[in-house]
Amino acid sequence: MSEPLIEMDGVEKDYVSGPSVVRALRDVSLRIDAGDMAAIVGTSGSGKSTLMNIIGCLDRPTRGIYRLQGIDVGRRSNDARAIVRNQLIGFIFQGFNLLARTTAQENVELPLIYRGVGSRERRDRALAALEQVGLGTRAHHTPNQLSGGQQQRVAIARALVTDPPLLLADEPTGNLDTRTSYEVLSLLQRLNRERKITIIIVTHERDIAECARRVITVRDGLIKSDLVNEEQRDAHRMLSELGPPPP
Repeated sequence: MSEPLIEMDGVEKDYVSGPSVVRALRDVSLRIDAGDMAAIVGTSGSGKSTLMNIIGCLDRPTRGIYRLQGIDVGRRSNDARAIVRNQLIGFIFQGFNLLARTTAQENVELPLIYRGVGSRERRDRALAALEQVGLGTRAHHTPNQLSGGQQQRVAIARALVTDPPLLLADEPTGNLDTRTSYEVLSLLQRLNRERKITIIIVTHERDIAECARRVITVRDGLIKSDLVNEEQRDAHRMLSELGPPPP
């Protein structure tokens, strides 16, 4: 069995809302092994975003234990969690979050700047990451010169450039059409399969979740089901079934 990358034991999260307390997560216990590909799925208000924020070290639990690669991050300060986040997690967002006036290469270099990596190494690593996502020839294009799918690939390259063990994708296909969504999912599946990167996709769409090997359903702050997906959908095959793209 693989070593656990993520371990949660009795995790709960409360938010104070006026005179009342909202329990966003309730007694969540979870284990995700290194190299897994899981989807966290749920409707708006289910608690999946709160769970994502804790997994991503953007927030910490009110109660319970959260360990990431053996580190008890749930008890760490904001600054200490930021260091763990920078070292271990690559983020992919629905809105791409690219800087509009900088090139694809410069966008991908940003996490390395925060690490203090020198300019030559930053450039080389950014170009290598863009090659991995099929955008080696678009390194000097700005976001407004790229399609939505290409922008998301730049965002994936930015997440990959630090070689993190975990990619956390928040609604990564939410702003994309069907064909482009399958292209992005196919890329994520390939990265998981070939590079053994642990990938967690947070989504409200069941068909997107079915591209993961494991589907975790969240409702009312609880994990309602955690199932191995015996019929994992192959995004590359689904893409080929759409036929050639329109001219």
